[in-house]
Amino acid sequence: MAGETTTKFYAVMLIDDNEIDNLINQKMIEAAGIAEHIYTHTGARSAIEFLKNLEKLDKETKDVLPDIIFLDIDMPLMDGFQFLDEFEKLSDNTKQKCKVVMLTSSINPQDVNKSKKYSYVKKYINKPLSQDNLANLEI
Repeated sequence: MAGETTTKFYAVMLIDDNEIDNLINQKMIEAAGIAEHIYTHTGARSAIEFLKNLEKLDKETKDVLPDIIFLDIDMPLMDGFQFLDEFEKLSDNTKQKCKVVMLTSSINPQDVNKSKKYSYVKKYINKPLSQDNLANLEI
């Protein structure tokens, strides 16, 4: 419907160790108006813990889980692929609800190919997010 302003998603999550990138991407998502809530994490470990804690909420979980996780690859301590390996261990509910979009400055074809091995990685986007990226986020 034309002129409809309802948000597409309840929540999206940004995982990036670069706080400036997080801020820019958060502003883009806000401007695009695609999500009611934006969870930001500067570390993959804290993001996994956050998802695990949401799972403990039981039946409400599905409502508060992010619909999309924008995941950076190159992070200290736990990188994007290590996050995906941990994500794999989460409940089926979580894995069905959360679609992962690799959001990275890496143009390394190996990273692109590696991300394709994970069934819940739906897209690979180069930073920063743009209104175009968000408008065409059909996943």
